[in-house]
Amino acid sequence: MLSKLKYFIRQSWLLLFSSFFFGMLIAVTNAALSDRIEQNRIAKLNALTKALLPTAERFQPVEADIEIRLPDGAKEKATIVEAFSGDGQRVGWSFNARGIGFAGPIELVIAVDKDFQKIMGYNVLASSETPGFGDQVKSDYYRKQFINAPAERLTLVKTGSAAAIDSQIVAITGATVTSQAVVNIINTFLTQIKDQMQKKGAIGNVSQ
Repeated sequence: MLSKLKYFIRQSWLLLFSSFFFGMLIAVTNAALSDRIEQNRIAKLNALTKALLPTAERFQPVEADIEIRLPDGAKEKATIVEAFSGDGQRVGWSFNARGIGFAGPIELVIAVDKDFQKIMGYNVLASSETPGFGDQVKSDYYRKQFINAPAERLTLVKTGSAAAIDSQIVAITGATVTSQAVVNIINTFLTQIKDQMQKKGAIGNVSQ
C-alpha cells in the first residue's frame, strides 16, 4: 500500500511539473511571437483594405473607443482603420466585423468611403461555410451587390436584380442563411460604428 502511495505521489509530481514546464514554454513562445502575429494581422487587414480602396497608400488605426454590442448581448471594441492616398487625402475607412453563419463564425473586412456614406465592399477574413453554397459569399456575384450600396441598414431579399445598387441584397440561391448572416454582420457593425463616429465628430452627419 505504501509503495503504491509513493508511486502515485511520484507520478503526480511528474505530471504537475510537466504541466507547469510546458505551460511556461507555451507562454514564452506566445510572448515571443505576439508582436509578429500582430504585425501579420495588421498587414493582412491593410492588404484587404487596399483591395477595397485601391487608391489607399497609408493606413492609420483609429484610436476612438468604439464599442459594438453584438446580437448575443456581448460587447467588443471595434478595430477601425482610416485609409489615406499618397498625398495624404482620406479615401475611406475599413473595419473588422464578425458574426455566426450557417456552419460557424464569419469574419469580414468592410470598407466605406471617406464620408461613411457608401459601402465600398467587403472581403472575407475567415469562414467555414459550405463549399459551393455558403462560401459563395466570397464570390464576385454576391460581393458586387455591396459596392456603392448606401452605408445604412441593408435588407436581404430572395429575388431581384443583383446588379441593382441599393440597400436590398439578393440572397444566394441555396444559401439564404449565410447570405443573411453577412447582411446581419454588416448591419450590426456598420450602423453602430457610423453612429458612434458621428457622435464623436470623426465623420460628418450628412443626410443621404
